This record gives sequence, structure tokens and C-alpha cells, in this order.
Amino acid sequence: MTAKDSPDKPLQKPEWLKITIATNERYTETKHIVDTHCLHTICASGRCPNLGECWGRGTATFMIGGNICTRCCRFCNTQTGKPMPLDPDEPEHVAQSVALMKLSHAVVTSVDRDDLPDLGAGHWAKTIRAIRERNPQTTIEVLIPDFQGREELVETVIEAHPDIMAHNMETVRRITPLVRSVAKYDTSLQVVRQVAQAGITAKSGIMVGLGETPKEVEELMDDLVLAGCQVLTIGQYLQPSRRHWPVAEYVTPAQFARYKETALAKGFRQVESGPLVRSSYHAEQTARRL
Repeated sequence: MTAKDSPDKPLQKPEWLKITIATNERYTETKHIVDTHCLHTICASGRCPNLGECWGRGTATFMIGGNICTRCCRFCNTQTGKPMPLDPDEPEHVAQSVALMKLSHAVVTSVDRDDLPDLGAGHWAKTIRAIRERNPQTTIEVLIPDFQGREELVETVIEAHPDIMAHNMETVRRITPLVRSVAKYDTSLQVVRQVAQAGITAKSGIMVGLGETPKEVEELMDDLVLAGCQVLTIGQYLQPSRRHWPVAEYVTPAQFARYKETALAKGFRQVESGPLVRSSYHAEQTARRL
């Protein structure tokens, strides 16, 4: 399904996707810490449907490298354009925030910084080390870009020793060139493989509802298992605006349950699969199980 083939009227969201964002004292505290330290989060930038739940538990996924991405993927709500220079104080600000939130598990992601000589890899390493130094008991999960497939840059992040390294495949092979502006399916697969071969827990995530078939999803699972991926997240794609890739279908909770059963049978150690699942959903619980 392509954008021009999509109906003029968007699909109506089913009941299982309708949520109410409630706030509590912990939510307010988390928001204050994020705002005070001038932090960016993928929770807000990506319009995550679980923002209320996660912030209400005092957890947030930090987004480093600024909030402007150099790529323009057709599924993503992050702003695209010319990014500002890196903030040299950002690694320490993130580390301080992890301490203030008393996080046992910290999750960090970033925009793509194709404008930088090292594509942001050095900044990634500094952030991981800053978190580790100030929060030695906190486990660290990173969701990294593909670094254009440059293995030496992925290695720069690996050498900072995060506990879990994720890189999202996003979608199946056929749809990848339709919705990802730069990233390639096999390049992403190689990033996951490099992480696994380094002995770090490798994780990846995909969206469904973009027009893929269950067979294609299973083929992607097979590719990830062969690459050494141990953790998989599967969630419903939600179209951020009319200019983004249209939703082809709203996958049922029953189908998400079948995907989870299939993925576990194929050899993944941990699987989160559901309509509202995102890359870092219940990440701290997954880390504890691992």
C-alpha cells in the first residue's frame, strides 16, 4: 500500500488504541526534571502513547544529540532539518537526571546526526560513561542509529559498555525503502549482528500496520534471530499526521499475541508485543528478566 493508494479518510482507531493520559505526582516530578535540565525525550518528540504511564512511574527515554534529525523518515514525528551543534554538557545533564529520578534502568536514544564527522558516536560514548560514573548501579540501555553502517562508529558505542544495545529494524524488508529515508534493511541487520557478536544483549523493534504481511514479519524475525538478536518489541504504527505514511491496518491484540508466541518459539529471549508497545516499553522489566 502506498500513500497515493490510501483512502482519503484515515482508518478509525479501534477501542483498544484509545487511551487517556492521566497525571500524578511522579509524572509532574519527571516532567520538572526533564524541563529543568533542558532534556529531550523521545516520549514527547515521538508522541508516545505511553507517556503518561511511563512518566507516572518516573521513567523516561532520553534523546541525545538535540531534537532535530538529519533524516526524514515517513513514519517518524521527530523534526527534520539542520541540527544545532552538540551540547557538551548534555552527557552530564542526562547522568544527573538519571540520579535525580533514581532510575535502576536508564534508556537513551538519539536523532540521526549525519552532519557530524563521527555521526554522533563520540557523544554517545560520553553519555554512557557519564551515566555509569554517576550511577554505577544503574543498568544502561541504548537505542542507537545505524551510523551509516560504519562499524568503527558502532564499535565506539560498544566500547562504552552499555548493558543492552538496541537498533530498530522498524519494518519488513519490502517496506523499508518506502518509509526509511536513508537506512537500509541489511545495514540495520548488520548493526544488530555487530552488537550481538560483541557479547552485548542485542535488541530491536518493529512497527506493524504499514502494509506488511504476517509472513514478512516472520521472515524479519528469522533474520534477527540469525543475527543474534535476543529482545524484540512489536507495536502498532500510528500515523503522526496526514503527511506521514498512512496506516494500512490496525492489528488486533490477538494477532499481536500470535506474533509474541511465534517470536519466542523462534528463539528470542524476551518479546513485548502489543498495540501500544514501543521500543523502550517496560524496558526496565525486560532488563531485570535478562
